[in-house]
Amino acid sequence: MNSLMMTNGKAAHNSLFHTTAVDPSHTLNDNEHDALPRGRSLLIIDDRALDRQCLAYCISAHKMDMDVLAFGSMSEWERKRHDYPPLAAILLNVGGKKIAEPAVGEEIRRLSSTLEAPIIVLADTDELSQIMKALECGAKGYIPSSVSIDVCIEAIALSMAGGIFVPASSVLAMRQAIESGSPAARPLAGMFTERQAEVVEALRRGKANKIIAYELNLRESTVKVHIRNIMKKVKATNRTEVAYKIKDLFPLSVEGANGSEH
Repeated sequence: MNSLMMTNGKAAHNSLFHTTAVDPSHTLNDNEHDALPRGRSLLIIDDRALDRQCLAYCISAHKMDMDVLAFGSMSEWERKRHDYPPLAAILLNVGGKKIAEPAVGEEIRRLSSTLEAPIIVLADTDELSQIMKALECGAKGYIPSSVSIDVCIEAIALSMAGGIFVPASSVLAMRQAIESGSPAARPLAGMFTERQAEVVEALRRGKANKIIAYELNLRESTVKVHIRNIMKKVKATNRTEVAYKIKDLFPLSVEGANGSEH
């Protein structure tokens, strides 16, 4: 079997959840098609059959208000997409692969640019550089496989609600690097150039373009160019949204929050 579908646990016969194994070579007849629930679905993409099926069973057992689909690749799902409810989210399990690998990064970019549903990456590592690269490619969440199934489900729900989930351990690691002045904190884990990172630091502190230009010895027009490029990278529509997203990922140091940092 190349794919798996599970409902949200509301099937008859008092079963915990109902499962329907789907072979892409099989075409559903009209009665089978009508029997499928027409709500929303969570799509799990993982080329490892056992891993994706186990994850699908675990998520379905928590009775999320959606169907859980599991496919080995996006191409398999795309061939059968009209047989299933609309996507609410996509959980892309890359396992031990690196987001920096061209094929992996391009897949995330393609999905995020062509589908309205949020893309959430599941991976075996919680390295900050991996997380930032995934977000840069368009992911709306990054879940390391070290978390519990409960945390995984909460992360999916957060991304579906418009938030961005990243592991707390990685955010704390970045915060400590920023507070200690470690070079590793700049440029923000490789997401920005060094100059862009300096502009980001100023933006999240609410500084005006003129002040940023003065402090960084730049022309105000150059600052505006940097801000536009930063907005594209974090998918923001204005500088206020940039500051909000950056603060959410990398909180200001305690000193800066208390107003003693100038």
